[in-house]
Amino acid sequence: MLTPLSYVLITLAAMAAGAVNALAGGGTLITFPALTLLAGIPAVSANITSTVSLCPGYFGGTLAQFNDLRGQTKRLWMLVPAGAIGGVLGGFLLLQTGERLFRDLVPYLILLASGLLAIQDPVRAWLTRRMAAGQGGSLEKVTWLPVGLASVYGGYFGAGLSVIVLSALGLTLEDSLTRLNALKQAVAFSVNVAAAIFFLFSGQVVWTAALVMAVGALVGGVLGGKLAGVIKPSTLRWTVITIGVIISIIYFVRG
Repeated sequence: MLTPLSYVLITLAAMAAGAVNALAGGGTLITFPALTLLAGIPAVSANITSTVSLCPGYFGGTLAQFNDLRGQTKRLWMLVPAGAIGGVLGGFLLLQTGERLFRDLVPYLILLASGLLAIQDPVRAWLTRRMAAGQGGSLEKVTWLPVGLASVYGGYFGAGLSVIVLSALGLTLEDSLTRLNALKQAVAFSVNVAAAIFFLFSGQVVWTAALVMAVGALVGGVLGGKLAGVIKPSTLRWTVITIGVIISIIYFVRG
């Protein structure tokens, strides 16, 4: 049973996650530990509740980059279904994992997500060089495959999804980084929403927590957008990475 203090703490965590997602990514590294360590929710339910609660933030991010999706309708028709199918498959795998095994995997998943955030800048630099050299585009018709595989991870855990999807897009597409970023946001939104809809029938969503966190994530996303010119995304990202490493150590110690 969540206490009033628990609700306050997870709402603040969701606000922070919404802001982090708007600026740098990695919000799940805040919401998931808040639900397990501060609210005492079991790991699988915490992961599912976090996925559901962060949907408004992903929607806001997609809406903010809507103009850069113009002219990419054909890609969206190919990649959004791939993202949705991958998200559902990842969600299905999560439910099959079981509480004990997933709890054992959590510190490794958090370290993986932290590592993905750490390589975000090198990934963007690689994409920029690749686009400048005109090395993408020849495999555009099979973009759904790497995106679909990345989406399975997103449905299973989600933290660091944006980095994986952006890398997957860069493998086969030739375009500006701005347009690839917008496409990445749309794919991540489809993954998150599909997984969240699938989870609605799992019976493991802690609805009172999900609702207050959804509001917090939406508010945080708006605040994050306003702070975009004030806080360096790289500084915030490395802060989240540090938090992720510390939290993974806590999970390792707790066992």
